[in-house]
Amino acid sequence: MSDNAKPLDGGHVGPAPRRILVAEDNDTSRRQMQKLLQTADLIVDVAADGAEALEALTARHYSVVITDLKMPRLTGVQLLEEVQKRRLPSAVILLTAYGSIDEAVNAMRLGATDFLTKPVDFEHLRLVVARALRERDLLDEVNSLRERLQEHYSFRNVLSKSPKMHALFELIEHVAKTATTVLIEGETGTGKEMLARAIHDASVKRTGPFVAINCAAVPETLLESELFGHEKGAFTSAVGQRKGRFELADGGTLLLDEVGDVPMAMQAKLLRVLQERKFERVGGAESIEVDVRIVAATNRSLQQRVKEGKFREDLYYRLNVVKIDVPPLRERPQDIALLASHFVQKYSRPGQNACQISPEAMEVLFNCSWPGNVRQLENAIERGCVTALDGVIRPENLPPELTQPPVATTPFHVDLNRTLPEQLAELTAAFEASYLRQALQKAHGNVGRCAEISGLSRRSITDRFAQYKIDKAHFKG
Repeated sequence: MSDNAKPLDGGHVGPAPRRILVAEDNDTSRRQMQKLLQTADLIVDVAADGAEALEALTARHYSVVITDLKMPRLTGVQLLEEVQKRRLPSAVILLTAYGSIDEAVNAMRLGATDFLTKPVDFEHLRLVVARALRERDLLDEVNSLRERLQEHYSFRNVLSKSPKMHALFELIEHVAKTATTVLIEGETGTGKEMLARAIHDASVKRTGPFVAINCAAVPETLLESELFGHEKGAFTSAVGQRKGRFELADGGTLLLDEVGDVPMAMQAKLLRVLQERKFERVGGAESIEVDVRIVAATNRSLQQRVKEGKFREDLYYRLNVVKIDVPPLRERPQDIALLASHFVQKYSRPGQNACQISPEAMEVLFNCSWPGNVRQLENAIERGCVTALDGVIRPENLPPELTQPPVATTPFHVDLNRTLPEQLAELTAAFEASYLRQALQKAHGNVGRCAEISGLSRRSITDRFAQYKIDKAHFKG
């Protein structure tokens, strides 16, 4: 290459040279492009066909891939599809003969950055590669910033900016160092199973698997067999020996999801296993000992179930060694934007930039009470990504129940076992706290603006923030 050749970096200065991969089955063309593009801070590797190129892409990171459309073993389009399917952070430039332009245009729809016709104009190729490198740098920087942001607010794949959730993360770190039984209570969709997995993942000394069973989804007649296993011939359909969930989770963690729905007869057997750490398979006589950490999860208050006579008190105390109360999404509104951004990335279409959420759609998200919690938010964003054809999620792309919420026929629960003044005070406080959070959200954390919206004095607003433990800093920005 000549000494006066222009660098392709566009002023890029980095700690390590970037890489380009050239996939071309013609040896002369392949070597020419390598010699043309190679610079002091740009390494150019070559591959003789698509399969060889895919191996190289799997082995290391390439900012740009230049590939011929027609190649043996794996075509340029198939290589592009693999790059998109595996979400490899590489821009793909296609080289094609004049007769294959339609195929190249189709490849652009699949996510190719550009295409050039053969014979290649090498000066034009340099310009296209330089532009692709600049765009790739910007995308890499955005992705890096996004990853650092998520790492800052992430704990074992659980994202949150809420102080309540961060307190739970700290508790989990302490619990993970022990074999203590944990009870997780929270509404449906709050992420109880993810927290159970976080406990398991943080338990570095536990080498066994994470095993989960939804106790509410298994018929009562099969639950004992699912938990403890059975011997051959124990019942009509028992054609062979089968290990239960306790045995499968030996050395690891067993999640008893919806434990509040375990029938009373099974609760006694479960209590014995928790006390003795051993059991017999259905139809067996041999005692099997296991080393299993039990994590129980429920969307109902087990204490209330005990009062109702539907859950054994002794089993409750066995499970309630360390209790984790997961706050619903409506009590941590600062997580809505963070989680929405995460789900937008998760459900972005291969080869395309992630959707943007319009301010109007974000306002809808902030104003929703989220009875289905994080799961409902995830479903809403997934629908938005699918229906946002122009890459922007607007209110009309969200589920209708968010933009046109139904009028509640029963706005509150009446409990005749408690006095009316007591329940009125709770309802008033809950409504007031919810109103202030939404007003503060609309005011972007500005106390004066929040006071105007609510029709209260600034001092009254400040007093109520303290009363309901509302931190205005979470609503700024």
